[in-house]
Amino acid sequence: MNTLPSLFVSHGSPMIALEPGLAGAFLARLGPAIDATFGRPRAIVAISAHTLARAPVALGAARHDTIHDFGGFPPALYALRYDAPGDPALAADVVQRLAEHGIAAQRSEAGGLDHGIWTALRYVYPEADVPIVPLAFVHSESPARQFALGAALAPLREQGVLVLGTGSITHNLRRLFGGVHGRPDADAPEIEESAAFRRWMAERSAARDWDALWDYRAKAPFAAEMHPTDEHLLPWFATAGSGGLQAQPVRLHDSVSFGALGMDTYAFGEPAAALAAALAS
Repeated sequence: MNTLPSLFVSHGSPMIALEPGLAGAFLARLGPAIDATFGRPRAIVAISAHTLARAPVALGAARHDTIHDFGGFPPALYALRYDAPGDPALAADVVQRLAEHGIAAQRSEAGGLDHGIWTALRYVYPEADVPIVPLAFVHSESPARQFALGAALAPLREQGVLVLGTGSITHNLRRLFGGVHGRPDADAPEIEESAAFRRWMAERSAARDWDALWDYRAKAPFAAEMHPTDEHLLPWFATAGSGGLQAQPVRLHDSVSFGALGMDTYAFGEPAAALAAALAS
């Protein structure tokens, strides 16, 4: 098993599970590319925008059921299942590694996969056969603190563990669904605010400008507009931390759904370039 990159994927709306679009098509290629380049991960530590806590909590259940943590969507969406194995020993290992870095965390016997995890993984690993440890994070902590959380998990990448963050590179559902004309089409043209924010993230990432990225709410264009609350972007920083300061983040995919939901995927760490090459071949 080679050292894995860490990954941030944008899951956007829960409807990606039924309407994959460009992002879903990319995610379907991502799993095979990971396996061919590095070998199948032995487990996944998943940091999702929808699993939050007052202190980090590793969910150590032996089995995780699908959680349909949303409302108002078509019945077909609630019929989908992505029940996957857990990894209690890895959950304990995660808690220990965080403690060694001064981050107080807990291990819980609870389980369950929120939609930020399963709607993405149903494309990446559709057989639901890779064990998963969801790691709840503290959404009130800064991007720099999220980066430190991910850095504590970095050695797991050398042991065949995929550190996966899931959220959305832009995420303002009030802007998306609150207009007088209803929900825009899935392939609607991207609004300028979303395009400007995504460009800034890509440029600052390529420059490894961590100081600017950690202070994105003050430095990035339309930051508050694209992230009224920032829990959907914070997993980006955790997975970036797992990749380290020295390696350049690589944007593997960029697309937009409904004109305002950025669906970008990033890879972090030295192996990110190899994954990008595999996907491009």
